[in-house]
Amino acid sequence: MIRKAWVGAAIAVALLGTGATAQDGNTSKGRTVRTDAEKPAANKIVLVGDSTMAPMSGWASMFCAHHVKSSTACLNLGRGGRSTRSYRQEGSWDLALAEARVAGYRRTFVLIQFAHNDQSSAAERWTEMDTEFPGNLRRMVEEVRQAGAVPVLLTPLTRRDFVKGRLNNTLEPWSAKVRDVATALKVPLVDLNAASAAVVQEMGPVRAMDLAQTAPNSTERDHAATGTTLKPRPAAEARLPDVPTTPDGPRGQFQRKFDYTHLGDAGAELFAGLVARDLARAVPELRSQIAP
Repeated sequence: MIRKAWVGAAIAVALLGTGATAQDGNTSKGRTVRTDAEKPAANKIVLVGDSTMAPMSGWASMFCAHHVKSSTACLNLGRGGRSTRSYRQEGSWDLALAEARVAGYRRTFVLIQFAHNDQSSAAERWTEMDTEFPGNLRRMVEEVRQAGAVPVLLTPLTRRDFVKGRLNNTLEPWSAKVRDVATALKVPLVDLNAASAAVVQEMGPVRAMDLAQTAPNSTERDHAATGTTLKPRPAAEARLPDVPTTPDGPRGQFQRKFDYTHLGDAGAELFAGLVARDLARAVPELRSQIAP
């Protein structure tokens, strides 16, 4: 009797040791021996720029969602209306550097794209093209490296306004400054301005309108058919109505409007694909983490 009790207790202990119980009948029979999972060799991409990169108006969120594998963290810190000057002055650059310093990643890459608002006349935004703008980029590159991350420079996304059938790429001189900094400091470069300008020129003024956040009006479309686009309407006139909200639901709004700068889903997907293609070429170690 004592022997039977001892055998029963031994069986119960053995079952508990394997994580099984007599009640549920689960056993580890047939399973492989448990091992620990390998630590991931995860990378991180931090995207820094203006509205042509920002959520709901730029390409970067589509890039993170559709072109970056789950083994690489992808964080879009693009903000509308920012220049190399205002992005730093308001503190957004400090947030980006803090993200660059986060430990645990195999490598962190900081993608930097500005110029649209450096070209602006707004007092808090504009920078001088020949000296201040490239100087700001140089400082950003140096600080990213000091944070232990890898800087990648992008030339600005082209606008999509046309004159007599030719793309009016006013951002090309600013793009040249970005290229100069990349060459001088040996920084990987994604020449988004050149790539996007080539695609938009091939599309022409009418088809390129489909890349905007919303459709143009008939006057804008008819004028584009002549080869020359109209000037953008004021934002208050061109924007769509706000999305209805409820008192206890989400209440934030994205400004959605027709213009020749910002992107809807089709435009975001198109240019995110160009960035994915050219980033893989510029930074070979990311090729396995970037999807076409």
